Amino acid sequence: MRLLRRTLSLVLVASTLGLVSCSSLASTDFTGTNGAQAATPTADQQATYATSLNQLEDIAIKGRAPKTGYSREQFSNGWKDTDNNGCDARNDILARDLDNVEYKPARVDCVVLSGTFHDPYTGKTINFERGQTTSSAVQIDHVVALSDAWQKGAQKWSKDERLQFANDPLNLLASDGPTNAAKGDKDAATWLPPNKDFRCEYVSRQTQVKAKYGAWMTQAEHDSIKKILTSCV
Repeated sequence: MRLLRRTLSLVLVASTLGLVSCSSLASTDFTGTNGAQAATPTADQQATYATSLNQLEDIAIKGRAPKTGYSREQFSNGWKDTDNNGCDARNDILARDLDNVEYKPARVDCVVLSGTFHDPYTGKTINFERGQTTSSAVQIDHVVALSDAWQKGAQKWSKDERLQFANDPLNLLASDGPTNAAKGDKDAATWLPPNKDFRCEYVSRQTQVKAKYGAWMTQAEHDSIKKILTSCV
């Protein structure tokens, strides 16, 4: 278990290479005791938000491209093990974002059977149990939705780039299932986490993901993110 945690930490650091200013987002603990971001950002958090605000100005602003041709399979058929640690991205993120994790007995801790989840999107606590009727209570959200990315540049990415995007820890967060479903493929102009104390981190991470992969934003999306980030620093 300790080896897996160390491996996940290395993955998070590696995922931000090429984003000199992104490492603080991947390595900083943004959550308070109830799973929600503290209402008053720390100095490190404010520095991260300021960095995202600067990156925002370099992101292209365009209209949405047609959704024609989009499917989940365009970004890989299910979760992949892109860091070659023996576990797919879903189990990696569950292991990273849940507390009191229990694993399926195996040579290497990988398949998450249960754990305590403090949902950043709502602030509520969920007791996760793996099962046909229970696993969906905690889903893995693409912070920048795959469909949104498809309409804002991903159509022109290579197959490998889309696979990396879909499994990048920087773009993945465990989340309350119904809340993730309600978000769908909406961007920051049309959906924000119900937990207002988490919105600074949420839009900061969206900005860093789009900066990393060269995806663009609509004007409304850009304006919404800029308004939030400006209030965070």
